[in-house]
Amino acid sequence: MAETTQAPPAGTIPSNYAWCSWHKDFSDTARLVRIHEAGSGPGGGTFACVPCREKHGLIPVADQ
Repeated sequence: MAETTQAPPAGTIPSNYAWCSWHKDFSDTARLVRIHEAGSGPGGGTFACVPCREKHGLIPVADQ
């Protein structure tokens, strides 16, 4: 059986693209590391990329 050399369609590959709050730029490896809750309004979150998570010892919220 021959192997395919084509990449899967872009719509089927999950991706993250968010602002890394530590190095102040967009990253495709950024994950939520902190949740900011607000009493009466919408909260927010802080994201960090892989190098910043390793450098600053940050653990993604989903892994806590």
